[in-house]
Amino acid sequence: MTETSSRSESAVGQGISAAGGHLDALDGVRAVASFLVLTFHVAAESGAVLQEGFTGALLARGDVAVPVFFALSGVLLYRPFAAAALTDRASPRVAAYLWRRAVRILPGYWLVVVVAMFLWSRDHLSDVWTWLTLLLLGQNYDLDPWWNGLAPRGLAQMWSLCVEVAFYILLPLLAVALAAFARRGGTRAGGADRENGRDGGSSGDGGDGGDGGDEVGRRAVRLLAGLGVLTAVSYGWTLLTHYVWQESLLNLWPPRSMGYFAAGMALAVVMAWAAARPQSPAARFGHGVAASPGAWWLVGALAYAVAASPVTGGRFLGTDNVWADLSELLLYTTVAFCLLAPAALAPPGDSPVRRLLGNRVMRFLGRVSYGVFLWQFVVLYGWYEFTGQQAFSGDFPGNLAAVALITLGLATVTYYLLEKPLQRLNRLVRR
Repeated sequence: MTETSSRSESAVGQGISAAGGHLDALDGVRAVASFLVLTFHVAAESGAVLQEGFTGALLARGDVAVPVFFALSGVLLYRPFAAAALTDRASPRVAAYLWRRAVRILPGYWLVVVVAMFLWSRDHLSDVWTWLTLLLLGQNYDLDPWWNGLAPRGLAQMWSLCVEVAFYILLPLLAVALAAFARRGGTRAGGADRENGRDGGSSGDGGDGGDGGDEVGRRAVRLLAGLGVLTAVSYGWTLLTHYVWQESLLNLWPPRSMGYFAAGMALAVVMAWAAARPQSPAARFGHGVAASPGAWWLVGALAYAVAASPVTGGRFLGTDNVWADLSELLLYTTVAFCLLAPAALAPPGDSPVRRLLGNRVMRFLGRVSYGVFLWQFVVLYGWYEFTGQQAFSGDFPGNLAAVALITLGLATVTYYLLEKPLQRLNRLVRR
């Protein structure tokens, strides 16, 4: 390895924050995913997804943005847990973690539920069970609902939020299990070096020498192996829903999506490993990704194109067979990982990835993206009623422009008047 290459790889490892630190480029990924979901829903309502040809097929697979969101949650939320598992630093306090998630997610969601129910489901306003189901994000688990589709009108996209919240609740338990597996049969990271009078994390070659460096690497590999098992849960669940318990709503339950979360969690492990050991394989992997972001995005784009083909089944008819379902899992995971990796592993300082995804506009869109997700169906149906349009009546570009602008406006108002002020409540659990 040349001296220049060694310095570059070390910079990658040292520039990756293992446990915290805001990553501007991931704000851009969140913005891209949120508007891809919105585009997908407008295309469905206008009928553009049913048009013959490749464009209609690509629009019909815009739901790939949901796995991107899931993988993004895996990266951001598992980072401190992964760092704790590798380096024996303190894990996040579970109560504080859950409080921050609740403050971030629930108030805006509850607001949209109330608005949608009063607009389109007034006949069920007195139904206490419906309110409990919706406010507690339990609609995915109602196998005999009164509504058609995924949820009451205006709330169809919230199925993915149900899955997200289930992951938030499960993550501390998963983190404990993964950490226990990673530490099994090993010594404390860096302990053997310190007992012999050496510091495994402060050597001039980046801390890979000695048992301490080896122990961090062993733990990282075991964490990745554990995440492989978690990924297998998705495929096993898919087989279950095709051969044992054939119920369409089971695809909305958390086990189906665990592979997407695991892909993001694997990136979090790589980040923590590279930060702890700047000369490790993880740091070299990060250096390779940072050196060729376009190649990763090209692979993701190709996987998206393949997913738009009949290999993943028909459009809006569910998966045709088990192979189509498994193909969708694999291809969507590939898209999510390849989109996220260059943003998560971008080198410190200025870079093309940071300029593209972490600029001021993309950071703003990323901040208000949750509101974009929440309001889009309320705006979409409201716009169609206001203009007197019928579903599948065309004018996809015009409807997309109008719905996107109105949704962005509502999301901005919600962010500054509700989401941002409520973040102050996190001070109650910061220490």
